[in-house]
Amino acid sequence: MMSPLSLLSLSRRALLASTLFILWPALGLAAPGAGELPKEIRIGFQKSSVNLTLLKHRHALEQQLKDVKVSWFEFTAGPQMLEALSVGSIDFATTGEPPPIFAQSAGSNLVYVGAEPAKPGVSAILVKPESPIRTLADLKGKKIAFQKGSSAHYHVLRAVQQAGLQWTDITPVYLAPADARAAFERGSVDVWAIWDPYWAAIEQNTPVRVVATGKGLVNNLSHYLSSRSFADRYPKVIQLLFEELTRSDSFVQKNRDEAVAIIAASTGLDKPTIASFLERRPRSPVVYLTQNIIDEQQRVADNFYQQKLIPKAVNVRDAVWLPPAAKIAVNQ
Repeated sequence: MMSPLSLLSLSRRALLASTLFILWPALGLAAPGAGELPKEIRIGFQKSSVNLTLLKHRHALEQQLKDVKVSWFEFTAGPQMLEALSVGSIDFATTGEPPPIFAQSAGSNLVYVGAEPAKPGVSAILVKPESPIRTLADLKGKKIAFQKGSSAHYHVLRAVQQAGLQWTDITPVYLAPADARAAFERGSVDVWAIWDPYWAAIEQNTPVRVVATGKGLVNNLSHYLSSRSFADRYPKVIQLLFEELTRSDSFVQKNRDEAVAIIAASTGLDKPTIASFLERRPRSPVVYLTQNIIDEQQRVADNFYQQKLIPKAVNVRDAVWLPPAAKIAVNQ
């Protein structure tokens, strides 16, 4: 598996793709239909979607797309969000690495349109302080709660593999974050695999011990997804979203206290929880997919298929959408 550091360092092709993204408007690089706008754009987000949460608060889309209705829908996790995307209930969404793999394997027509850099430090495998589980090898025979098809699912898979165990050596308990936390707190499961801000939230009022974060196990890239028909018809909107999402990330970096207050108000979580979450989160500008990102996502997909955790193999590239300028850059 490619290390987080290697993913964070842009190759020449990736740098060219990112440069073209930034310079696209100035160079006059436009896709067919670039001037067309939808009547409405429906955006899915979750509590971990920092850039989208700030974008929603800033009203930047509403200000620039005055004739377009912008609707926002919150989901508990990526799999639920992509189910909505697959049936046409939303147009744009963001998740971790596994949800689109599970969706593609199930026959969904979604496409990857962009990504944020690796965030290996924002997920954790948690136990109670008195738990006998000290190492990844101690996961053998234990009940582990996590959202099926989420980034936590892959975190657990990689932890099991790192320990030299088989998937059948553990008992997965598939629960959405809130239900998983309840099961963990009452002792119905031995372990909870989760991501921020849910991890940060439980740390604030419940004693927990971290067996392993994602560091050295998973990269935790965030992917932006849409339907192919929406991306093909409205590339100008995709470009604008990426520009404004990257501005949202800059806002987080430069105005941390204000960002904490905004995200806390939006998520209903307290400020110490959000501050802890953002402290672990690296800079997260949004770019079109590069060859490195595609290759890494394919490795995740292949791992799930080899473990028979998805019904059929997927070719990630089949679901990658790129504007013409980025296609040229990635293929060089």
